[in-house]
Amino acid sequence: MSQPPRREITYTDELLADRSVHRRYSDGRAEWRSRGTGRVVHWRDDRGAHGTDEPLGRDLVKRAYADGRVLYGREGGWGRTLWSDGVLTVNRTSVGGRAGVAVAAVAGGVALGAIALPPAVLGADEEEALRREAEAQVGAGGGGDSGAGEDGDYGDWDDTGGFDDDDFG
Repeated sequence: MSQPPRREITYTDELLADRSVHRRYSDGRAEWRSRGTGRVVHWRDDRGAHGTDEPLGRDLVKRAYADGRVLYGREGGWGRTLWSDGVLTVNRTSVGGRAGVAVAAVAGGVALGAIALPPAVLGADEEEALRREAEAQVGAGGGGDSGAGEDGDYGDWDDTGGFDDDDFG
């Protein structure tokens, strides 16, 4: 099932000298992101929140806040991620994100296609199964349309300011 997002927020990424990323959101927030173990990204923002982002399966992302809150996001290609709280984030830094913004402006968003809503809640067993699926895809060289880049590997930060494409919405 898909529905229009409640709110759309764009962001840009800047690669810093220490290989972390400074993310600026169109709603005025700022976030600093750094690689953790495996495919986990640690983040902290200018409002005191912090936590981790972790890819699950082919197109899901889990955002865990340090205070215990959890959001899930579904990556929809073109640098877009729809979050379980109804917010759509669009990466204006990546080639896919810039192209998505341009296509949306010309075609009114219709050409991009709808993004299915992410789950509101997943059980621990479901999350673990999705982690195994994500790891199997990386090992097999697949990546689907998860924003992981052409080779499916979230790999190193690059000089466009983020992971290979949109670094988990």
